[in-house]
Amino acid sequence: MQSPCLKEASQACIHGCGLIPMLSLPESSNSRAGPTFTDTVAASRVEFATSTTLSLDPNIQFTNPESLPSLTESFYPFSEAYPLYSKTEFADRIRREDYNHLSVSNHVCLDYIGLGLFSHSQQEPPQSSSLASTSSSPPPPPPQYSEFPFFEVSYKAANLSSQILYGAKESELESAIKRRIMDFLNVSDTEYHMVFTANRASAFKLLAESYPFQSNKSLLTVYDYESEAVDGMIEKSKKRGARVMQAEFMWPRMRVHSTKLRKMLVSRRKKKKGLFVFPLQSRMTGARYSYQWMNLAQENGWHVVLDACALGPKDMGTLGLSLFKPDFIISSFFKVFGDNPSGFGCLFVKKSSAGILETSATDRSIGIVSLIHANDATYHLVSDSSSSFSGPIFPQMRKDRSSNSDRNNKRSEEIARPGDTFTDTKMKQKLQPSSEIVELEPQTTNSAALRSLDNADSITCKGLDNADSLGLILITNRLRCLINWLVNALMKLKHPYSEKGIPLTKIYGPKIKFDRGPALAFNVFDWKGEKVEPSLVQKLADRSNISLSYGYLQNIWFSDRYEEEKKIVLEIKRHEDEVVGGVSKMIRGKGNPGVTVVTATFGFLTNFEDAYRLWTFVAQFLDADFVEKERWRYTALDQKIIEV
Repeated sequence: MQSPCLKEASQACIHGCGLIPMLSLPESSNSRAGPTFTDTVAASRVEFATSTTLSLDPNIQFTNPESLPSLTESFYPFSEAYPLYSKTEFADRIRREDYNHLSVSNHVCLDYIGLGLFSHSQQEPPQSSSLASTSSSPPPPPPQYSEFPFFEVSYKAANLSSQILYGAKESELESAIKRRIMDFLNVSDTEYHMVFTANRASAFKLLAESYPFQSNKSLLTVYDYESEAVDGMIEKSKKRGARVMQAEFMWPRMRVHSTKLRKMLVSRRKKKKGLFVFPLQSRMTGARYSYQWMNLAQENGWHVVLDACALGPKDMGTLGLSLFKPDFIISSFFKVFGDNPSGFGCLFVKKSSAGILETSATDRSIGIVSLIHANDATYHLVSDSSSSFSGPIFPQMRKDRSSNSDRNNKRSEEIARPGDTFTDTKMKQKLQPSSEIVELEPQTTNSAALRSLDNADSITCKGLDNADSLGLILITNRLRCLINWLVNALMKLKHPYSEKGIPLTKIYGPKIKFDRGPALAFNVFDWKGEKVEPSLVQKLADRSNISLSYGYLQNIWFSDRYEEEKKIVLEIKRHEDEVVGGVSKMIRGKGNPGVTVVTATFGFLTNFEDAYRLWTFVAQFLDADFVEKERWRYTALDQKIIEV
């Protein structure tokens, strides 16, 4: 009998809207799909591209921010171009009822990609749970005690191999959350072990320190952007004797250089190749890669790591991933909507592959954690007056998005390590509100959240439930409409008074494309054609209550055709940030050349107004004096530090 996930994934493919492309490798000419099916899919994609261009008047280029149509005027042609979007109204209802803090704060959250675990409604007391947001009556602000987390994490002194083979007995809380996550990700506990980690970076490092690189020499990664989590794995692997290789991406669409990647995967060396780390899609450009690269890798003796951190809710339920079983899976439940809990990472190890893991050089690995009830963590805070810190201090620390989203997540996750000990005196002073940790009464902890945890068998993971209720097809259609509309809208912004019309933005990776991912990498250029510093764009977006990030594209391959452009666009990888007038500048020196970009990512709760607000914000750069006006406005408010 076909499982519900597999059935839904099959339907997604039949309707042409499967989130992960069901494609053979580019070099393969064999296909089971008949010509009729192929022609139908091709025609539907052409029709989709045509509809996208019609979602805004195709004969108009916008050269003045004041000339943009209003939200209402923009939504009508959008809904006409994408009739499927109206069928996703249930997602808007979920946003109003369970994530009303986004409306109350008037905040556009586009600075992360990932999975949600809890929702804002779980932070409300029972008497206010019925006061969900409606179109006519906004909800009251959340109560003060919503600052407390639902659970905490505690570090374990164990290495990965021993944790999998001889792990200690789990608490009811851990078992319940583990079952819920594995069900949500369509991962079977009969096939995989699951380990909680402090964050995404910890999961990569744990795997690197346990994998047998002495016999399986190679590490091959497929990332078109700088990732501190992956870089940490690379450095750890090099120290253990690994030979590191990286896939390259063809300019300007940032497609995988398939010829080179195939050559690395199917080299004629001995069968024991090594570790192949594959993300399925870029969390910056939205470029997607066929899951069959993983199949090719396993056929040629590689152990496969699926990085699921860039995948959205229900993506693991697509047909390809329902059939293909990687050796390792890394996922992250960090930075959920709302400040609490801060989250954690997950490392899945296929039981048939667990035997290859080695015991690390040290008895204690850094990164494996346990989950603790919030009330237990509160008592821990009361009883421990040392330099350990617990959850309530940390939500206010997650405001820094001054570098790429992967780096921000790592930095924020490292700061928010409940129960960890800080040796840096300045950091301790920054985190600790007074010379002593304030004693907190247990009853001040979020009682509504605790009720869902008291009975571990009935734990409520509202964010996962919300995604389940929407399903793969609905989420896919919603994101496809929004991201492609935004791409089209950004490409229609042109600087005035130029013969050819200098584009305001440049988009890196796929543009209007039926199966592109919900992430977007772009840069803003002034009327002279000079790039506006991405960190500056992010700071100005913050003032408009829009959260963006910026990152660094790398491993770029230029053909001879783009040799001249290569000299213009490439920068040198930054080694550190030099703050000049509050703006991070590139430090030029030795490093991996690449391109610094602004990034925006959409989740299943993103709506049309979010996309529209980002468009109108970017359009303000059509005003040649926009940056100077913002600088004056900032100093006019008697600010002591000029950040622009």
